[in-house]
Amino acid sequence: MKKRNIFVLIVLLIALTLTLAACGNSGKTKDSGGKKAEKSGEDADYKAAMVTDVGGIDDKSFNQSSWEGLQAWGKEHGYSKGNGFDYAQSTNESDYMPNLNRLVRDDYNLIFGIGFNLKNDIEEVAKQFPDTEFAIVDDVVEQPNVVSINFKEQEGSFLVGVAAAKKTKTNKVGFVGGVESPLIQKFESGFVAGVKSVNPDIKVDVQYAASFAAPDKGKIIASNMYNDGVDVIYHSSGGTGNGVFNQAKDIKQNDPDRDVWVIGVDRDQHEEGQVGDHNVTLTSMVKRVDIAVQDVANKAMEGKHLGGETLEFGLKDEGISVAMTNKEAMTDDIVKAVEEWKEKILNGDVKVPKTRDEVKEYEKSL
Repeated sequence: MKKRNIFVLIVLLIALTLTLAACGNSGKTKDSGGKKAEKSGEDADYKAAMVTDVGGIDDKSFNQSSWEGLQAWGKEHGYSKGNGFDYAQSTNESDYMPNLNRLVRDDYNLIFGIGFNLKNDIEEVAKQFPDTEFAIVDDVVEQPNVVSINFKEQEGSFLVGVAAAKKTKTNKVGFVGGVESPLIQKFESGFVAGVKSVNPDIKVDVQYAASFAAPDKGKIIASNMYNDGVDVIYHSSGGTGNGVFNQAKDIKQNDPDRDVWVIGVDRDQHEEGQVGDHNVTLTSMVKRVDIAVQDVANKAMEGKHLGGETLEFGLKDEGISVAMTNKEAMTDDIVKAVEEWKEKILNGDVKVPKTRDEVKEYEKSL
């Protein structure tokens, strides 16, 4: 009787072991097509996320470009949104710290703060969580667990300034900034210097909307500029720039023969300028935040310690470029001029100013 009970017990134990093994394998999937199977968040070897600035991931600008870079990184490693990578949306500045803390609690290994507005919050949370890696875009945080990602925006802005100067028929061009800051003044300064390099007599109207998420203000500023005779506007204003595009498209729709142009920023904003058979996007100053985010995420995932470092991307390493999508608008003489000035920057003949004071000194040399 005892032997029978022992036999039954052994059978039950074997059955239980097989059942547990089957359950353990049920969560793993094989991709019959040969592609890397999608991993779950729990299976992710390394998790990365980002906190947006107020413009959000569909701002057609730097937040969207950053998200595209993080998505590319996730796809590269077989992850999906929420499972290996994610973002936290900020609708106002008070969202920064809660969003950062939530991502830390969710055990993300690397957390990006997108935009200089997150500097103070990144600095504070990095001190509180020294074992978590952070990255800030467009500013510098001097902490051993924070990598700072910056760009030579003045170089690309100089080149689109050259394009604007070659394109204008009124000798009046405009610059619309978001929040006035040292960063955006790099865009402004490079643009003004590029314009003046072609023709010192061109007037550059510079205005700020005091926001990266105010398309209504962008539209009003653009309307006033175009009414004043400006025919090319370069914006560095995030989502505010959508209003600049909308105003230019409204004008073009009502008067197809009138030449009004917008120069986009951060991403190639050619699609934003399409209105019927016309496109009001002359070119864009492309800032490859997407490539930088993907590159930093990969290096961190590989175990390379980037904390405390400041990375800077410019024309030389293709972190900055000028879009040539609108072949009709970017005529051969404009492209030639842009390429000539690009070569001067690369070989050191031109040091592009990045402050207003440097612009004044630069203009004296023209």
